[in-house]
Amino acid sequence: MTELLPFVSVETNDQPDAAIIWLHGLGSDGHDFESLVPALSLSPDYAIRFIFPHAPKRPVTVNGGVVMRAWYDIYEMTLERRVDMENIEESCNQVEALIEDQIAKGISADRIVLAGFSQGGVIAYQVALQTKHTLAGVLALSTYLADGDSVPDASTCNNAQTPILIHHGAQDPVVTPALSIKARDLLISKGFVVEYQSYEMPHSVCPGQVQDISVWLKSRLT
Repeated sequence: MTELLPFVSVETNDQPDAAIIWLHGLGSDGHDFESLVPALSLSPDYAIRFIFPHAPKRPVTVNGGVVMRAWYDIYEMTLERRVDMENIEESCNQVEALIEDQIAKGISADRIVLAGFSQGGVIAYQVALQTKHTLAGVLALSTYLADGDSVPDASTCNNAQTPILIHHGAQDPVVTPALSIKARDLLISKGFVVEYQSYEMPHSVCPGQVQDISVWLKSRLT
């Protein structure tokens, strides 16, 4: 059995019936998006448990081998983004364990949203495409697909009809917008349900985007 990652938990109601597992970016930790919860202005009627896990610490090649929290190692920052797929698979198994944990605590899989920023978004994509669970939604922020060749046809995926919301900054210098557009087009070609929104921002999150996320979450968890 996969050991659960340490995580930050924030609840909008003392009896949550939905969960959002939100994965941070490279070098950050689970506290990175914790302050977003009040900014989303979600009524306690949306009884949500936010889970913000901490990625394992590992050396990252593109950062000179410095050890930091990372869902996987990145070998080069080219458009091809050579990455450690074994690390990605390991992280996917750890996130899958978090999903199983929420289900064991009484939250149905179709009331669980998987969200991720940058590296975290890569894992969110990968988990959604291979999990046995049908989720409520996938939120992919400033991110990309690590292995487009492995994307299945929607007809063979448990999340064929699960809405995927992609957000990206038009001025993103870290994950170029071309990568998110490539992911969008590939997912649509495979039959997935995808919505794409661009924002005038760099590799970050902006206030208008937060409000759009709030509206989307309410639509998924009403």
